[in-house]
Amino acid sequence: MDSDAILRLLREGLLLVLTVSAVPMLVAMAIGLMTSLLQATTQIQDQTIGFVPKLVAVFGALALAGPWMLWQVVRFTAVIFETIALIK
Repeated sequence: MDSDAILRLLREGLLLVLTVSAVPMLVAMAIGLMTSLLQATTQIQDQTIGFVPKLVAVFGALALAGPWMLWQVVRFTAVIFETIALIK
């Protein structure tokens, strides 16, 4: 296996990590922004108001996007195994 193939697999792996983790991170950021705005307008400074909605939203996003995320990881793993099988 040459260095170009290794760098390509490494780049694809890093891109996969970014795309798979983007869904829950974006949901957490959006919910965090909304709860921060709510806390700023109502001047309620309770820690659970910021934490519990983010937790529920991230679990919901993972439940909805989980099959897609799993398919992406399985597809990448299959490519890795096929590449390993071609090594002489």
